[in-house]
Order: sequence, then structure tokens, then C-alpha cells
Amino acid sequence: MIERPRRLRRTPALRRLVAETRLDPADLILPMFVKEGIAEPAEIVSMPGVYQHTRDSLRKAAHEAAEAGVGGVVLFGIPADKDERGSAADDPNGIMQVALRDLSADLGDALVLMTDLCLDEYTSHGHCGLLTPSGEVDNDPTLERYASIAVAQAQAGAQVVAPSGMMDGQVAAIRAALDGAGFTNLPIMAYSAKYASALYGPFRDAAECAPQFGDRAAYQQDPANARESLREVGLDLVEGADIVMVKPAGLYLDVVRQVKDSVEVPVAAYQVSGEYAMIEAAAANGWIDRDRAILESLVSIKRAGADLTLTYWATEVARRLR
Repeated sequence: MIERPRRLRRTPALRRLVAETRLDPADLILPMFVKEGIAEPAEIVSMPGVYQHTRDSLRKAAHEAAEAGVGGVVLFGIPADKDERGSAADDPNGIMQVALRDLSADLGDALVLMTDLCLDEYTSHGHCGLLTPSGEVDNDPTLERYASIAVAQAQAGAQVVAPSGMMDGQVAAIRAALDGAGFTNLPIMAYSAKYASALYGPFRDAAECAPQFGDRAAYQQDPANARESLREVGLDLVEGADIVMVKPAGLYLDVVRQVKDSVEVPVAAYQVSGEYAMIEAAAANGWIDRDRAILESLVSIKRAGADLTLTYWATEVARRLR
């Protein structure tokens, strides 16, 4: 007998019926940037269609995401003033906390309010932690800062905190701080496998957090390593992570699959700024079909095993799916 797999590919309706992987708006998380002290939203040159928001434009964009059925947003704050300690990160009147209170009042439980929990957007040197006199990121004192930031974000209305600094022991320090402040039910989405990738450039434009010297290879993972990710994920789970993340997504689908096969918690993957920028740039030049490429990229991440996907196209794609 001749096998004919093409029978199930003949029409769009048939292909839809037997699709093995389906995108759902509720699985998508929209990263958003809010900047202190600007009067109008500012489009990011390297990420067309993505903005540094004012408080008002952030509220509008978050409402649009909720109406489209997006599952959550993750906020990145850009303060007007930075210092070596990143003091604005846990300031009750800092831009992140103010924006959280805005969105909490506006949206309630319409979508999940997540917060990036790191220091690079807030430090004058652009690194993810406090520095030693020789200029290295000092792991353990940085944990104390992360703990304080977690509590400040929780008090302002964060519903999930997402530590991205790749400091050893960060999840345990944050969990202890949250529990000690009475936030025992607040989940942690850990950036467990965050690679020292070349694809973060546009994000650093958006968050204004490029390192002023050196790079982050001493604390983010080597792109050559995969087993190391499983070790990092395992440590975060022991320390209390509720969701684990792989970042970036598109060039690390093998890692997404390995993590998915090794854990029993939700797995997130971050489709980072460089992935966004490459598709947008190629489409603007007429080299690829933009809409098809966006959906194909997201389907590949879901197919690899991601339960949740952080993507700058979240609202647009959610509307298309609905």
C-alpha cells in the first residue's frame, strides 16, 4: 500500500484540524518598557513598533493586550537617574513601582502583571549587580539588592517576579524575602537558562542598559553549553522557582526541549529583541513574508516545548489568533 500523508494537508481546514501545535493568546507574555520623565512614547529605532512608554501610554498598551487576550505583561523600568547601586529599583516612588500601581488599579486580574527583577536598567554602569572595587559583579551583596527589589515590586502590585540577573542563589534569596514580607503566594519566574547572547542589542537600546565596560559573559551562560542549563534549572527549582525560562528562544530550541523534558513546572521561553529585529528588518526589505515568519517562529518555540512565550508581538498575534 502507498502511504499518502498528503491527504491530511490538502485544505486549510484539514491542516487546522490535525495541527499538532496550537498557539493560544493566553500563552503569550508581552514585554513592555516604561521610562520616567518622558512626555510622549518613544519608538525604539532598532525595534520598530516597540516603544519606551510613558505612564499613560503604558496603561493604554496594557489595556490593548488584555483586550486581545494576552496572558501577561512583563515590565521593564527605566529611571531618570541611575547610580552604582541601582537605587531607583526598589524606591517606592520609582518608575517600576508607580507603573505597577497604575496597572494594578486599571486591570485587576485581567492579565498577569510580571516584573523584571534585575539591576542593569537602574545602575549607572549597566551591569546586573553591585561591583567589587576591581569591577567584577559581586554576587552575594547583589542578592541583598534583589531581595529588597522583590519586596518593593510585590508591595506595588506585581503578581509574578522574574529575576534575570543570573546570580547564584538569586531565587532562594528572593523567595526568603518574599516569604518574610508576607508574600508567600507570589510566584517566581526564574530566568534559569539565560545565555550571553549577541541577540540582546536592541533590548539594550530599549532599556538603556548596555554595560559601560566589559560584558556579561561572567554571569550569563556560554552559548556552547546545554547541560549547564539543566543544572541551573535544577538549582532554581530547589530554591523555589515556580516557572523556569530559557532565553533567548529561537537559537536555543534544543535547550527548551531538554528543559521541558526534565521538569514538571511551566517552561517559558523569551523571543528576544534580536529575534524580533531580524524578522522585522528582513520583512521591511521584502525578503520574507512578515506575518508568516512571525507565526512560524512562535509555533517553533511552542513545538519545542515552551508553555509560555515572551514576545514583542504578543498583542498583534493574539488579535490574529482570535
